[in-house]
Amino acid sequence: MEARPFPSRALVLGAGTMGHGIAQVLAAAGAEVELVDTDAAALERALGRIRSSLERLAAKGRIEAAEAEAALGRIRPRRSLEEATPQAELAIEAVPEDPALKKELLRRLEEVLPPESVLATNTSSLSIDALAEALDRPERFLGLHFFNPVPVMALLEVVTGRATDPALVPWARELAARLGKEPVVVRDAPGFASSRLGVALALEAMRMLEEGVASAEDIDRAMELGYRHPMGPLRLTDLVGLDVRLGIARYLESTLGERFRPPAILVRRVEEGRLGRKTGEGFYRWEEEPAAPAREGSQGA
Repeated sequence: MEARPFPSRALVLGAGTMGHGIAQVLAAAGAEVELVDTDAAALERALGRIRSSLERLAAKGRIEAAEAEAALGRIRPRRSLEEATPQAELAIEAVPEDPALKKELLRRLEEVLPPESVLATNTSSLSIDALAEALDRPERFLGLHFFNPVPVMALLEVVTGRATDPALVPWARELAARLGKEPVVVRDAPGFASSRLGVALALEAMRMLEEGVASAEDIDRAMELGYRHPMGPLRLTDLVGLDVRLGIARYLESTLGERFRPPAILVRRVEEGRLGRKTGEGFYRWEEEPAAPAREGSQGA
């Protein structure tokens, strides 16, 4: 595969928390971005949140106000793939963690985009090789796992499948640098590196809470003060969404075994609708207005 430059045109499929964050960083780096979602209200919320995020970055002096306005101007909402210009050099799907849905949309992306376009998934745990089965050109497909909030978090996990062209790895590293991210490269494996380690820690913290070892606050503070984690595993789970973490844990249990079995406390709280910050309560109570339910699969799980 020939060396390829930073994509001047990109498409992001899904306008949830991850999708609009990915669109923002691509646009801020200079790409013309089409943000596609069938939900008009989701697109409207996404553009509002992108504007607010860019304004905050400008207020902190991290970007110029003119740069923020220019980045916003490079993002165009689209209600369907048919409305999008079929010339994107990079397309990233950021839809819910449903393998069938992802395969269907990746297949459609491959049909409408030029054959040399790079296709990527933002999945936090699903198999890249399994998703690639839907594609005629799996060599141009890889995982680009961003973390929430995308404009702030430094990590970009680059996940390669068996069929991924090795030349995409240096390109992905350059893409990460252009977006202001630090890449780590991992091969396709359940949970990759980040979700597998993060979920393992979170599940053990839940078991400790369930057993009465310590309060949620003290468990989190132990990791923050003792291991310099910026946020404890239970508070992070509230931000990610208990339902998202439960889904990943069940997938990892099915692929890696009993050590990832979800604790009863997690299953119960999800059944009760206590999903974390987005519902106002998870392992903590959130006093501010609950955030809109997450519509994407990956939140730095």
